[in-house]
Amino acid sequence: MDTISVGFIGGGRIARIILTGWERAGAMPEQVIVSDANPVVLAALKERFPAIEVAGDDNTRPASADIVVLGLHPPAVGAVLPAIAPALQSRALLVSLAPKWKIAGLAGGLAGRQAIARMIPNAPAAVGSGYNPVSFSEGVTPEQKRQFEQVFSMLGKMPEVAEEKLEAYAVLTAMGPTYFWFQWYELLDLARSFGLTDAEAREGLVAMVEGALRTMQSPDFTPDAVMDLVPVRPIAAGEEAIREIYRTNLIGLYRKLAE
Repeated sequence: MDTISVGFIGGGRIARIILTGWERAGAMPEQVIVSDANPVVLAALKERFPAIEVAGDDNTRPASADIVVLGLHPPAVGAVLPAIAPALQSRALLVSLAPKWKIAGLAGGLAGRQAIARMIPNAPAAVGSGYNPVSFSEGVTPEQKRQFEQVFSMLGKMPEVAEEKLEAYAVLTAMGPTYFWFQWYELLDLARSFGLTDAEAREGLVAMVEGALRTMQSPDFTPDAVMDLVPVRPIAAGEEAIREIYRTNLIGLYRKLAE
């Protein structure tokens, strides 16, 4: 495998997720450099992953890597782009993880640079089970794509999609787990209170979720037929309220991201 250096501009949650996925896969890049404006964040990351290099708030150091990952919230991206543009190597691929920022806007902030990828990762990448859609600019070379796949493929599925769909994936796959995790943890607590061991509750929950999703995917059942398979629905009275939360919150969120 090639020796590929990776620089992270931003050492927050998404950097930690990706580093965790690499560590679990035994595929940590030989050189990883991380910058962040918050020294506490960097210190915690360095303690968790001692092999990485930390660069304080000097974004030009990670910007000199072969693959440069922008792990920033969208409002912070604009000020960083012109500052790192001179440090980018001619062979480097910039990978932005931020929604809202389109490839054209990123290229404009980098004085026209064209080797850009946008990826929308999700948290299960930490255990190698991510669903991380990606779009590439026309300026990305086959060699840069190969290196990108070498570095990120062990984090999970990585479908190449049209850029205009990335914000929809941000709502569906990137934030999707948060819609359900708190409910599943509540079910685990209840199952244990009913007398199941922790192992029994966890095994039952995982099997239930996997089976329910496979049922939804079956061509033998319409959505109405799926919903009719179980005669007892203990929280049916709250279903419409939950649907309204989805419609109100997520439609508004998507519009904000896609504008």
